[in-house]
Amino acid sequence: MGPERPTGSATSRGTAPEHVDVLIVGAGLSGIGVASRLHRTHPGRSFAILEARAVSGGTWDLFRYPGIRSDSDVQTYGYDFKPWKGRKALAPAADILRYIRDTAREYDVERHIRYNHKVIRADWSSADARWTVTARRGDTDETVTVTADWFFCASGYYNYDRGYTPVFPGADRFTGRIVHPQAWPEDLDYAGKRVVVIGSGATAVTLIPAMADATAHVTMLQRSPSYVIPLPEEDTVSSMLRRVLGDERGYRLARKKNTMLNFRVYKLARRFPKQARAIIRRLNVRLLPSGFDVDTHFNPTYDPWYQRLCVVPGGDLFKTISRGKASVVTDTIETFTENGIALVSGKHLDADIIITATGLDLLILGGIEIHLDGEPIDITKRLTFKGTMLSDVPNFSFAFGYLNGPWTLKLDLVADYLCRLLDEMDRRGAQIVVAHNTEPAIETRPQFDFTSGYIQRGLDLFPRTGTKEPWGLPMDYYKDVVALRDTPIDDGTLTFSRVEPTPTRSDDDLVSPD
Repeated sequence: MGPERPTGSATSRGTAPEHVDVLIVGAGLSGIGVASRLHRTHPGRSFAILEARAVSGGTWDLFRYPGIRSDSDVQTYGYDFKPWKGRKALAPAADILRYIRDTAREYDVERHIRYNHKVIRADWSSADARWTVTARRGDTDETVTVTADWFFCASGYYNYDRGYTPVFPGADRFTGRIVHPQAWPEDLDYAGKRVVVIGSGATAVTLIPAMADATAHVTMLQRSPSYVIPLPEEDTVSSMLRRVLGDERGYRLARKKNTMLNFRVYKLARRFPKQARAIIRRLNVRLLPSGFDVDTHFNPTYDPWYQRLCVVPGGDLFKTISRGKASVVTDTIETFTENGIALVSGKHLDADIIITATGLDLLILGGIEIHLDGEPIDITKRLTFKGTMLSDVPNFSFAFGYLNGPWTLKLDLVADYLCRLLDEMDRRGAQIVVAHNTEPAIETRPQFDFTSGYIQRGLDLFPRTGTKEPWGLPMDYYKDVVALRDTPIDDGTLTFSRVEPTPTRSDDDLVSPD
């Protein structure tokens, strides 16, 4: 799906800017999901999507490393309005990308995407009750402005330009190739090579089984372990439900079943961490070779679900280790050498290629500068409202999915809430809606209690959450269903208003009285 030349956009030469009812940033899973719902429920409302890259798909087009797939089951990773028809429990990136782009075509979203438009600034005018959004064209380097009544940020939560790589001593000495998965080179030939993958998260456990058969050997080098659990390659129950009930009904029921299972497992693991740890350990022992040191390599220091669990379809990572094609080393890097990595323990790992699967650099709201009536705002001083708006920022919302479950579950709720909110504004004849905290002394806390490195590194970039609703962020789908879908929009937590027209004076008003 190639780039579409934008129409109606202003340039630095001063052309009048295009105006839309809703402006969306990002043409990935979130942006296309929101736009598709707008098309379905508000066919008369105009919208546009500004996308920084030359193609749609977001993460699922950007990442190209071997084996890339979802780490959430596809019945809950798909949109609630479009059944997922594949059989695999965890879908490959190519299937997800096709699904996203098929959705964009089916719901007439593609023609509304302005590619190569990187949003750099958004200015709200209370006098005009609208946003003026400034973007830079990546293909022409022109500056473009678009105005909108509502501004929605669906840009994801990490920096697309680069991944996170720690400073490794001696990295410049290494004579092989050092690769970050976010910038996977098309010409990387790892056939017959000795490969070390630094990391123990979702990317590492995906890469290793996908690469192992082609390499001489691949080693997962981790400073500390993650929880890794097997999942059947196919969701046979969901497939049966679709076969018996049809795609629509079967998908809805499978989605409900998997959603309940996802969040029940999360809650039970948080409530009974010792038992959850023991169950995961038993699964690992059963799938790994006899005598494998499970307690060193697969026994994290934190309790289950204080970081995302790593899911391996069909236990592929464990099978790869059992076949001797991969090994796990838990140690600390002392320095890179000319031909590998020297560890603090004194061990040396020989390598031709080193892959730094060390995570993401977070970038909140796409790094967009937000100004209200000419004044820049610091979003870290704002509270999140129902996980989708910011305190005292009018006509603005964003998408941020679950850390403890499938991203799209939250996206669907947020998109539905936006459409209901626009309906309520129409009913009231309102031009402006704002969430305002009436308790200035409310206790606040960080958005997340996850201990994942990428979250902790970027936690101070996020808005705060409150200890009382609607300012909390429960990371609980069922609570969000109540807050975002079941609770009426006009529940007293939002302020609606309109701009009063400036009175005009007639010629008679200009004549002084006798």
